[in-house]
Amino acid sequence: MTGSRPKAAPLSAPLTGPSAPCWVNLMTRDLESAQAFYNATLGWTFRPGKLGQEFSVARCEGVPMAGIAAVAKDFRVAVGWTPYFAVQDANVAASRIRERSGTVAVGPLALGKGRGALAADRDGAVFGIWERTEPATSPPAPDDRSTAWLRLRTRDAFEAAIFYGEVLDWATGHPGGCEVSYETDEVVVHCGGRRLARISSGAVEAAPDPLVRPHWQVHFPVVDVAAAVSAARQHGGSVVEQRAQGQGAEATLLDPDGGLFTVTDIRSPVAEAL
Repeated sequence: MTGSRPKAAPLSAPLTGPSAPCWVNLMTRDLESAQAFYNATLGWTFRPGKLGQEFSVARCEGVPMAGIAAVAKDFRVAVGWTPYFAVQDANVAASRIRERSGTVAVGPLALGKGRGALAADRDGAVFGIWERTEPATSPPAPDDRSTAWLRLRTRDAFEAAIFYGEVLDWATGHPGGCEVSYETDEVVVHCGGRRLARISSGAVEAAPDPLVRPHWQVHFPVVDVAAAVSAARQHGGSVVEQRAQGQGAEATLLDPDGGLFTVTDIRSPVAEAL
């Protein structure tokens, strides 16, 4: 399995905690093709989801990594990776999104063991919200593993931090909630001592380049970026950008259906920073 999940990521699993990123999901058109691609590129295996035959859950060593849903045509949404954030009440969070000039495209509706909605912030970056209504049954990621890292590239990092802070109750002092800090013109979101995401300025809303438009970028840690890139190419993917990162490297890829994601060497500054 090339480009598989690292044996020891540098920090605890980041996708956890109240108001924190809790899941990543791929909206695609062809489930079978997506599963074959991500199995080859990231070493994932898949189990059917409980939402129907067009849904599956990616796993590595028994730990849930991500969801894949072949519903892009049905929901008339673009193919792409989407982060979901935990909320106490999906209806309240959806109202906050609309009140702050964001858009709620789908939901809130029943989604797995909770209720979720697909939305976009006021600069057009797509994200989801999810309210848990039933206890979790899957094992959590081990403390020395990271499933994904997130970075929001947006028009203005500070304005975006205010938007997400008001929607998701960041920096409110609530027990277990997320806090924010400012480092080198970026906003860093952290919870319980773990850095969960970074927000960077400079994106251009009307840019034709998907890397330049406001978007949430999902980074998957791998032990061998070159092997992941090679596997992606062999299975119908393409390379958008490759970069050296200190001792490591990272590459932004497109899957065969157009889903954009990044593979990051666990030795890179991105891994160390998050």
